[in-house]
Amino acid sequence: MVHTDILSAFGLQPADFSMQKFGSGHINNTFLLTGPDDKRYILQRINTYVFREPDVIARNLKLAGDYLDKHHPEYLFIKAIPTTAGAEMYLHGEEFWRMIPFIPDSTSVDQADNTRQAFEAAKQFGLMARMFHGIDLHDFRASIPNFHNLTLRYASFQEAIRTAKEDRKQFADSLVEQFLQYSDIAVTFESLKTNPEFTDRLMHHDTKINNVLLRKGTFEGICVCDLDTLMPGKVISDLGDMVRTYVCPVSEEERDFSQIMVRDEYYEALMKGYLSEVGSTLTATEKQHLFYAGKFMIYMQGIRFLTDYLNGDVYYPIKYPEHNYNRAKNQLTLLQALIAKEPQLQEIIDNCLAS
Repeated sequence: MVHTDILSAFGLQPADFSMQKFGSGHINNTFLLTGPDDKRYILQRINTYVFREPDVIARNLKLAGDYLDKHHPEYLFIKAIPTTAGAEMYLHGEEFWRMIPFIPDSTSVDQADNTRQAFEAAKQFGLMARMFHGIDLHDFRASIPNFHNLTLRYASFQEAIRTAKEDRKQFADSLVEQFLQYSDIAVTFESLKTNPEFTDRLMHHDTKINNVLLRKGTFEGICVCDLDTLMPGKVISDLGDMVRTYVCPVSEEERDFSQIMVRDEYYEALMKGYLSEVGSTLTATEKQHLFYAGKFMIYMQGIRFLTDYLNGDVYYPIKYPEHNYNRAKNQLTLLQALIAKEPQLQEIIDNCLAS
């Protein structure tokens, strides 16, 4: 149960509000508060194991919100409700708590069940990227340092191969070799990350479809939510995560690898949605690497799973001994399916950019 001091810190009378767990997120603890006249708020406890410096999140969101208030006041950006003391978060003991508005008539989905949902979600991420185009990134910091640094992830993969216990190394030998065959994806990232034409942008970094609020009934996009990972990054992070999580009908948990495929119509829907908003702001180099975005994110997630398996499953929770191994194999299968369709998928991108 949330301590009454926390609600009081945000100017609410605890006795007036009921509370229930809310959403399907696995990182922060999230609650829906309902009070008089159907007033509703979202209350969250920040997971400080994942987000070691919650003040960085608060500062990033404050900077972003202030920029939008000045340049795009019409844009719906979910900002923190300050405490009665004017703080972005409330520190209760060692816990950081945040309150944000509840968006009425909104819903979210955990997977794209049709192309309309994929289009609308991608459009919202593209709109947000366009709203932030031109923002000064100097004062922003990474809420999770090196989150999408493929150079670092690949180095960790190489280290895990070297130090893995013999039984795990032997079991995963074939899968390791297959991932190493795609090391050019990491080489490409290394060449791109300092390219001035591959610019840093303010990116969401976690563009799963349940991080967009959709209108109940119509599934029209309303706004982006869960902004803790809003920080400087590359366009391939957001676009790549959408490709990784929208185009396949099954998730990374699927062990029947025959079900893993790339659905062209979903790929087209998300590209149309995203590029219809942000496409005009992209540099030539960014446009040339839009297909690469999917390879980048799928490969990075795959080697992260395999690295964890080799290291003894120390990061991702597992439900059975080969869980991370199978997650990695799942992502390799998806990567291969994506690469096999590169000609037709690149044609989709070209058509979206031309329209």
